[in-house]
Amino acid sequence: MTMNQQIAYRRVSTLEQRTDRQLSDTGIQFDFEFEDKCSGSTVTRPALEEMCRFVRKGDCVHVHSIDRLARNTRHLLELVESFQAKGVTLRFHKEGLEFGAELGSAGRFMLTMLGAVAEFERALIRERQKEGIEQAKQRGVYRGRPARDKTEIRKLLSEKIPVGEIARRLNCSTRTVQRVARESSTDITTP
Repeated sequence: MTMNQQIAYRRVSTLEQRTDRQLSDTGIQFDFEFEDKCSGSTVTRPALEEMCRFVRKGDCVHVHSIDRLARNTRHLLELVESFQAKGVTLRFHKEGLEFGAELGSAGRFMLTMLGAVAEFERALIRERQKEGIEQAKQRGVYRGRPARDKTEIRKLLSEKIPVGEIARRLNCSTRTVQRVARESSTDITTP
């Protein structure tokens, strides 16, 4: 592996979203790219974890914005400190910030403030979304997710198919299968 590699990290919140707009206008030819498709609050991010193990001294990690990298301010500081300990530079393109091997107290303060602002923005978005859903419910135009047809789940449960397999086949959560089993007093088969 050569030194001074340019590494991209991208994250979107859902499988339907695309990452191609993140870092596309940088003009940088990335040596390696890591991508996660999961919510910002998700603790497990396989690509981020892999990238953290992969990076070496002299590498530069490029991220579109602070909120794409970390779950919260504490997580952001932990990541930055981990990169610094390895001698890795971290660059946030939207904010126009770069953090090298030495953060210093002013840099740490700025990073903490920006992380807190990103956290605050996420909280505001969730609050506005909740208010919007409540208003839509009052107008009678929001019905939530369509109810899942439980017939197929019950059928597969009666065939003693494991919960995980049913969830995979029907593209639903294991909790949904377990709830249907409880509601219909069906014994659950586990692998």
